[in-house]
Amino acid sequence: MTEMTPEELEKMQEIEQMKKTIVRKILTKDAIQRMGRIKLVKPELANQLELYLVQLYQSGEIKQMIDDKQLKELLNLLTNKKNKFKIIR
Repeated sequence: MTEMTPEELEKMQEIEQMKKTIVRKILTKDAIQRMGRIKLVKPELANQLELYLVQLYQSGEIKQMIDDKQLKELLNLLTNKKNKFKIIR
């Protein structure tokens, strides 16, 4: 594995901070708590969900705060894409 330069490390930290700021701005308190629990259990899924939320926010598709119910729907959307497969015998 290659070592990261201080500049690369600083850039990653800035991106993480920006991501956290945006997520906190668009999620309700309950949704933020759910996101925290997801991070504990499935950090990869939480990261994917955060990136998706940031993309939606930056493209202007988020018009109001996302509550817990809407966050669950987004989770189902992301997890169903991965788990859809067909076994043919």
